[in-house]
Amino acid sequence: MKLSLVMITKNEEENIFKSLSAVKDLADEIIVVDSGSTDNTAKIAESLGAKVFKRQFDSFSNQKNYALSLASNEWVLHIDADEIVPAALRDEIKQKLEDAQADAFYIPRENYFLCKKMKYSGLAKEYRLRLAKKTKSEYVGGLIHEELVCEGKKEFLKNAFEHHSYPNLNKFFVKFDQYTTLGALKLFEKRKKFRISGIVLRPVFEFVKRYFLKLGFLDGIEGFVWAAIGMFYVFTKYIKLYELHKTK
Repeated sequence: MKLSLVMITKNEEENIFKSLSAVKDLADEIIVVDSGSTDNTAKIAESLGAKVFKRQFDSFSNQKNYALSLASNEWVLHIDADEIVPAALRDEIKQKLEDAQADAFYIPRENYFLCKKMKYSGLAKEYRLRLAKKTKSEYVGGLIHEELVCEGKKEFLKNAFEHHSYPNLNKFFVKFDQYTTLGALKLFEKRKKFRISGIVLRPVFEFVKRYFLKLGFLDGIEGFVWAAIGMFYVFTKYIKLYELHKTK
């Protein structure tokens, strides 16, 4: 069974080589949709056999649906440039696709923060729908927090892929501004009003949730940092919502 891999990118030259190298022998086709990288992302992807397309970013769901539309095979694997598919998962995917009884597969994801594998903090092993038939799947969710949905039967794989989103705080804050802006825009589009609780109570609750309810304290200093910057993330998002209400 032939497999397409799709990925969206922007300025991922530090990640994309390792990510695509891990799957180039798994996928029969690699599709990369780039939204204006100013580094060597596209060049590196092409050197690994990827077909690179350009598209101006408008939302994560639209960007990923466009990438999905370019896939020429029925089975499609979805990964990001900061994610790695280990050998055990590659072997499991090959085996499952030989005689697939499902229309899509959930794959466990292991999250790394500041180079540490997080076992708690709300980042413990998650399941993401990442392997699905093209004709039965699409992304929903708008500007941010997109989700792949699929009609039909779904099954779970055993082996996980790795998510190395923030190896250091510099990387975190590069994405911080984009995500808080998109998060505020999404609230604004839903006609959510700014309330003082958004910058007083919600950030505190986010810290309590990550550090205590999700047992972040068991992840050591990384768990504390994750909870603290989560609090700052919520604060910033609601301040940006306040700005939107003032200017629009």
